[in-house]
Amino acid sequence: MRKKIVAGNWKMNNGLIQTETLISELKQQTKTSDAEVMIAPAFTNLWHAFEATRQYPIEVVAQNMHYAENGAYTGEINAGMLKSIGIQTVILGHSERRAYYNETDEALAKKVDTALNHDMSVIFCFGEELADRKAGNHEVIVQEQIEKALFHLDASAFENIVLAYEPVWAIGTGETASPQQAQDMHAFIRKVLANKYGQDTANSVSILYGGSVKPNNAKEIFSKPDVDGGLIGGASLNAEDFFAIVNAF
Repeated sequence: MRKKIVAGNWKMNNGLIQTETLISELKQQTKTSDAEVMIAPAFTNLWHAFEATRQYPIEVVAQNMHYAENGAYTGEINAGMLKSIGIQTVILGHSERRAYYNETDEALAKKVDTALNHDMSVIFCFGEELADRKAGNHEVIVQEQIEKALFHLDASAFENIVLAYEPVWAIGTGETASPQQAQDMHAFIRKVLANKYGQDTANSVSILYGGSVKPNNAKEIFSKPDVDGGLIGGASLNAEDFFAIVNAF
C-alpha cells in the first residue's frame, strides 16, 4: 500500500527562534494520523529540528543537496553532512531550484544517484510552467523531466523515491488547478512509470501534489485515487493550517 505523506517545505523562512516555536506547536498537535508527516527547515536549523522531533512522528528532511561527495563547492551541502546529523530524506528538483538556480534534469539525475548511494530517500519534484500548460505540452514536459532524471534507475530504486508534481502555472499566478486536474496528471505520471517499470512498481510509488494545497481544499485533493499527499509550502508555516491538511486524510 502506498504511503500517505504530507511534507512541509519551509523554504527560506524561520530563524532559530521561529523554528523552535513552530516545532513546539507542531508537537502539540501531533497525533496518530494516516499520513506520514515531514518538515523541511532551513539548513541552519536541521540539526535542532531533528533533535527536537526525535521522539515524535515527524521526519525532518533537507530542502536540497549537492551531487558531489566533497570539494570546492562554496556554500553547498553534501549527502554525508546530512546523514551525519540524522537526515535521511532530501527534496530534489523543486521548481524554485530549477527556475532560480538553473538546475537541469541531468544535474538532478546526479543528485538522485548520490542520495540513493548514501541510502537516503528522495522527494523528487517536477512540473510544467504556465506557457507549457496553455500550449497543451504539460504531459510532454512532465514525462521528459521524469525520464531524464530518473529512468536510468532500476525499478528497485523507486522504493526510496517519492514523486512530487508541482503545477508551477498554478502557484502564485492567479491561475487555479482543480482537484480533477491534479488527479489527471497524477494518473498520467503513474502511467509513465508503468510503461517503463510495470504496473506493480507504478502502483507502489507515492505521488504528492504541490499546487497550493490549503486546509479548505486538501480533503478533496487527497480524495483523488492517484494523489497520495502534498508537498506544502506557505501553509506549512502555520501549525494549525498544516495539521488541518494532515488530518484531511
